This record gives sequence, structure tokens and C-alpha cells, in this order.
Amino acid sequence: MDKKIMKKFKLLFLLLLITTITFAQESPRKQATGKTGEVTVTVDYGSPSVKGRTIWGALVPYGKVWRAGANENTTFSFDKDVKIGDSNIKAGKYGFFIIPNENNEWIVILNSKNDAWGSNGYNQALDVLRMDVKPINTNTNQEALDYAIGEKEIIVKWENIKIVIPVQ
Repeated sequence: MDKKIMKKFKLLFLLLLITTITFAQESPRKQATGKTGEVTVTVDYGSPSVKGRTIWGALVPYGKVWRAGANENTTFSFDKDVKIGDSNIKAGKYGFFIIPNENNEWIVILNSKNDAWGSNGYNQALDVLRMDVKPINTNTNQEALDYAIGEKEIIVKWENIKIVIPVQ
């Protein structure tokens, strides 16, 4: 009888530990899903918060590849072929990265490798899209990193910057 109680206690403890870790993340996993035309777009990302820090040029350095979220890769999934900027992108799931620049346009990247941890697994040879975008200064603080799907775009907002990625 004691062995059964002990096994149940261990199982309960393990489940509580997993639940605590899952829900106490500093940068919780989020998803944004919507339609651009006939295409369903899903963005899966870790959502860090500003917490009084300077993000652009400090926490996220200028001129370096950033995973566009926290923890595992941010991914974009399309259920049908799409056009982003001037590039045709096949239906599928892609890793998403950004290279912020201090005085220039930023580079947004879709990469065929979608299962890396952060930017460590990034390989430029696997890029399927590299596109310049102009960051928009919002003059307001977006505390938690946020992605949204618009009718013809994917919108990224964090700290005082908004990026609009055209999708058709």
C-alpha cells in the first residue's frame, strides 16, 4: 500500500513541477493566427517583455541576426503559397529572424530551418526570403513582444518599434 501512495505522490509532484515550469515562463509562448486573403498565417513565438530595458541596440544588438522572439525559433506557417514583398513563398513552416539596423532599413528573414533554439541554429544558406523593411517608431511602449495578422500584412510590435511585413 505504501508503494502505491508513494508512486502517486511522485506522479503528482512531477505534474505540479511541469505545470509550474510551463506557466511561470518569463517569455510565454504565444500564437497569432489569421487570414491574409485566402491564406491562413500562424506565427508561433516566445513573447519577452521590455521590463524597463532598452531593447533595440542593447538587448537586441544592431547588425546581428535576432530570433524575433524568445527561446525556440519564432516560426511563420502558411497553409497555401504566399507572396511576401516580391518573393513567392511555398506553403509550409519557416523560421523567422530579424536583423535590426540603427540607421538603415531592417532585414526580415524566412529560413527553411524552423526548429532551432534562438539564433544559434541560423544558417544564411537556408534563407528563402531576405527583405528590407522600414521600422516605424511608434512613440509608445509595447511592453510584450506582439505579432498580429492583418488583411495584407504581418505586424511585429515591441518596445517603441513596429514592423509591417506585406503578405499577399
